[in-house]
Amino acid sequence: MELTIRSAMAGDEATIAAYNVAMALETEAMQLEAGRTRQGVLTLLREPDRGFYLVAEADGKLIGQLMITYEWSDWRNGNFWWIQSVYVEPGHRGKGVYQRLHERVVEMAQQQDGVCGIRLYVEQHNGRAQRVYEKMGMTKTAYLVYETDFVLQR
Repeated sequence: MELTIRSAMAGDEATIAAYNVAMALETEAMQLEAGRTRQGVLTLLREPDRGFYLVAEADGKLIGQLMITYEWSDWRNGNFWWIQSVYVEPGHRGKGVYQRLHERVVEMAQQQDGVCGIRLYVEQHNGRAQRVYEKMGMTKTAYLVYETDFVLQR
């Protein structure tokens, strides 16, 4: 399988949004509102200061994705890149798709001034994803994530 890793562009939003809906249902049993999700994808594509998507493409079809958003660290005087919205089509899992996406993120981050590291969060019961991230050289931190969500109701 020939795999291309590229930045997402206009026209990719329907697939990215559909993958986000599928990922939320699969990993958290959460049903996202498709219209709101698509608008969220479009907002990021139109406003690159918020972040960007990388997609994996094979035979002209998107088969995987991830999103990068930014967090300023005053301790490090730089931005962490947060990996979010990771999804690989079930039929392509275990074939190195996420690995290629991750490697591209690391390469891009190391080439850009002001990026101090890469972070992500993972659902605590998603052991398969945790093993993949550890295989990529990421380590678990001592931090827990807390939130007050004003939009999504669980």
